[in-house]
Amino acid sequence: MHKTVVNKEEILAYHAQFPAGKIGTSVTKPLHTPRDIITAYTPGVGTICEEIAASSEKVYQYTNKGNLVAIISNGTAVLGYGAIGALAAKPVMEAKAMILKRFADVDAFDLEIDATTPDDVIRIIKALAPTFGALNLEDIKAPECFEIEKALINQLNIPVMHDDQHATAIVTTAALLNALLIVNKDLAQAQIVFSGAGAGAVATAKLLIALGANPNHMVMCDRKGVIRRDRDDLDAIKSPFATDRPIHTLHDAVAEADVFIGLSSGNLLMSQSIERMAKDPIIFGLANPLPEISYQDAVATRPDVIFATGRSDYPNQVNNLIAFPYIFRGALDVSASVINGAMQQAAVQAIQKLAQEEVPVCVRKYYGGTMHFGKEYLLPKPMDARLLTTVSIAVAQAAIDSGVARKAIHDWETYSRGLLERIEKQN
Repeated sequence: MHKTVVNKEEILAYHAQFPAGKIGTSVTKPLHTPRDIITAYTPGVGTICEEIAASSEKVYQYTNKGNLVAIISNGTAVLGYGAIGALAAKPVMEAKAMILKRFADVDAFDLEIDATTPDDVIRIIKALAPTFGALNLEDIKAPECFEIEKALINQLNIPVMHDDQHATAIVTTAALLNALLIVNKDLAQAQIVFSGAGAGAVATAKLLIALGANPNHMVMCDRKGVIRRDRDDLDAIKSPFATDRPIHTLHDAVAEADVFIGLSSGNLLMSQSIERMAKDPIIFGLANPLPEISYQDAVATRPDVIFATGRSDYPNQVNNLIAFPYIFRGALDVSASVINGAMQQAAVQAIQKLAQEEVPVCVRKYYGGTMHFGKEYLLPKPMDARLLTTVSIAVAQAAIDSGVARKAIHDWETYSRGLLERIEKQN
């Protein structure tokens, strides 16, 4: 396995080099002469204001709204650190903005909000929404994240996506569908256990059900154990996943399970537990930086395992990076009013199928070794440029087909070439 190690000093130096941070702004029109100033600023800009005041949709024609995403967090669930606050969340939001620009040529501003109650967060974001063509919610803790996202989707007419929910679900689902294909198991028959009942786990479970998984074959565990119907502490988020099975612990739940999906905390799954899983178990230990069970322990205990983590130093990294830039790219390019289930499912299928194709030499050179579809290659790598066209087109087409696009793309070949040209200009 090809590994790239970066130490703390290198990380600090990278972020501190002038200019500090990871993103900035750039001018997109000439501003070199008095005529340019008159055209871009006063009095010329007044003409643009009049056009938009008369027809609000012209804001997409004359401003950057149609290619601008807000990366928004209140710092209540940052990476594996938890509620470290809005200020400490800023490096992550800058990174998301950087990734959107680098991989999909989507402009993004990071917005760190000093508010924690859902009502306050919703009010602030709604007030800022006219600036943006889409909103990417990030690192907002559950269950508040569900309420915040739902309210914003209902109240706004631009795409809103909580990345920790939906991009996580999309990438995890694509990896799982490929893993099931490799071991010749059917999604509808698979026994699936979740460790974790937060944003990522709930969204993944819902997406799997939408694609054909049997909810009666699912067990979800939280910090108190199996989510059972006889518990008196279940909210509206967890209740749909409650079970009547005579099981109470994670150890009980994984017996004869085909799939384990961990979106919880490190070192929760014991070797003795995975010994009880079905033949050819699929284990996704996605807690970061420590998975629910280590790669070494899983492989030593179950040589027949297909294993994935959220880490880059082991096979099958489940990384949101291969989804969210292209979901927003596709949604923005057709002026979608929402990112709906059809668009999410289209992204799953595009990512899943791309992993089954031959890996280009230019991708292999970044990672070393050989790569081909199989137990140790379930997903495309983040540096695979084919993601831009494959996923963006799938999402845009699904938006058009499902009736949430405000403009159509008629020439997909030209659109595809245009996407690649946009990225080539900045690299």
